[in-house]
Amino acid sequence: MFDSHAATLGEARTRPATRSGGVAGNARLTGAVAVALLVLLAAEGATIPFIGQLLGPHLFIGLMLIPPVALKLGSVGWRFARYYTHDEPYVRKGPPPIVLRLLAPGVVITTLALFGTGVALLFAGPPSNTLIFAHKLSFIAWVALMSLHVLGHLLELPGLASADWRRRAGARIGGAGVRAGALLAALGAGVALGFVALAVGSSWL
Repeated sequence: MFDSHAATLGEARTRPATRSGGVAGNARLTGAVAVALLVLLAAEGATIPFIGQLLGPHLFIGLMLIPPVALKLGSVGWRFARYYTHDEPYVRKGPPPIVLRLLAPGVVITTLALFGTGVALLFAGPPSNTLIFAHKLSFIAWVALMSLHVLGHLLELPGLASADWRRRAGARIGGAGVRAGALLAALGAGVALGFVALAVGSSWL
């Protein structure tokens, strides 16, 4: 009777993780969002050398990035919180390598500074020279830290991002639809924000 009761409790504890995918589901969501961000960031980076002619796309993509960035910060923050509150599956998985953990605060701070100054510029309008300088400075610091961050995760990204779409047995875990929906919702919200950027930032155009 004791064994049966313990098994029931064990099933109850694992059921939510099965539905959401647990640690593996969190990693897959983080990886999928990261790949989407890399594509968008590459497009945003392509506008910088021609910013005079491509300021409109630069504003659009810049604001479009905000919801996916927020989703990635949320998924990483969830892993951080679960690990440091001693949630057993996350403790078993362990923390990221020490170098990436040391980089993480700088990546978060420069990301917030970069997007914060970008949004401030959008609403302040030209010339806003001080904000432009702060935006450029945060961009330089962000690129340096983000490049190291991406290199640290580059090899695992393809496998994580494609895991929910593989057909082989055992590849799919619970929560695949929720993860895909969260990413699509973030991208959709980003597109909506992009159009807002073009309207609010008309003085820059």
